[in-house]
Amino acid sequence: MKKFAFYFILFTITASVLKGSEQIRSFEELLAALKNGKQIRAVIHYAKCILIVDGEEESAPDAIGGMQLNTFEYFARMSVRNEKAFISASETVLISHPFYGFVNNYGKLRIYEDGAVEIVVRYLDPKTYEIKMDETFKTTINNGTEDGAAYFYF
Repeated sequence: MKKFAFYFILFTITASVLKGSEQIRSFEELLAALKNGKQIRAVIHYAKCILIVDGEEESAPDAIGGMQLNTFEYFARMSVRNEKAFISASETVLISHPFYGFVNNYGKLRIYEDGAVEIVVRYLDPKTYEIKMDETFKTTINNGTEDGAAYFYF
């Protein structure tokens, strides 16, 4: 009996560790997960996004970035004069960039109820907050069947 209990516990722990992450495939799933206190990670495949710099479309870099959605806000339709409901999350991290030196890397995600996703990336001088780089990427939530570049996991 003790062997059975030992192997049952070992199997249960192993299964939970090996389960891995579960992909979120829609705005509704993302909002429900956030409302339920799930820890959400976003992974963005920038090469699949539309990149806007100074109002002009450019080729997006072949890069992948990610962030936790630790702090977020949800705004229902028309709660802040917005036509579409959205979730917003942002994060700032000090990095060492080969060209700009030390900069605050600011990233903001805005996920809309229709599945559209906007990613704003800015490099800010850590002393003056002068914007050194400002890029906006547009894509959609990857739902497993379309080619959206924004993947969300819990």
